[in-house]
Amino acid sequence: MSVVSAPPPRVLTVAGSDSGGGAGIQADLKTMLALGVHGMSVVTAVTAQNSLGVQGAWELPVEGVRAQYRSVVDDIGVQAVKTGMLASAELVEVVAELLADTDAPAVVDPVGVSKHGDPLLAASALDSVRTRLLPVATVATPNLDEVAQLTGVRVESESGMRRAAEAVLAYGPRWVVIKGGHLSGEAVDLLTDGSEEHWLRAPRHDNRHTHGTGCTLASAIACGLARGRTVPEAVAAAKAYVTGAIAAGFALGAGIGPVDHGWALTRGTRRA
Repeated sequence: MSVVSAPPPRVLTVAGSDSGGGAGIQADLKTMLALGVHGMSVVTAVTAQNSLGVQGAWELPVEGVRAQYRSVVDDIGVQAVKTGMLASAELVEVVAELLADTDAPAVVDPVGVSKHGDPLLAASALDSVRTRLLPVATVATPNLDEVAQLTGVRVESESGMRRAAEAVLAYGPRWVVIKGGHLSGEAVDLLTDGSEEHWLRAPRHDNRHTHGTGCTLASAIACGLARGRTVPEAVAAAKAYVTGAIAAGFALGAGIGPVDHGWALTRGTRRA
């Protein structure tokens, strides 16, 4: 007789598609598989993208995004939701509305530009991110460029990260991870809810193939939350996973290659 297994934790990504497979929903779903959860997706936009950059982007209609989300959440259910590229004010607002009506933690990666500097969020959507999306976030995960875009705070060194966190928390997320990967020296991130702080440090690997790091970190945090971990536990585990993925990042195409989402699953069996 066959035995029906209990389903694994379920995590939903609401993000754009990266045709090159390094970031976006492709990176999210790979991360979720590697970390043992069932990944599901709501596609918000389609990009023509490769190792050299983003050649084009087309957002989906609001009704299409809403229908995908309701289809998954109303039938299958979720233990955590992660958001990425939302492209426009209209999409930001509908996703914020959907998150507010969902009884699950939300990890918001406020994607503004791609790894190559290509814009992925309309300037007109920034206020919607500040006033609608960040207030429903359990954890927000901006990098330093996104902090500057959203708050005007520019961080030049580790000492400025606390001020950046305060500026983001003022918009309402319960926790924020200020990602310091663009600074020199150690790869340091600051996790805080305004009262307790956790400084997360890792060695900086000499590897330029880092496409998808932001998507991967946010997805890994969502996986931890879906498994019942506290926010500090989920973020620490996600940081360790991403550090390994960066170390194993590989060349793909003529530009910046992706991190290796399967690094922990395939050690010893990778490319010769």
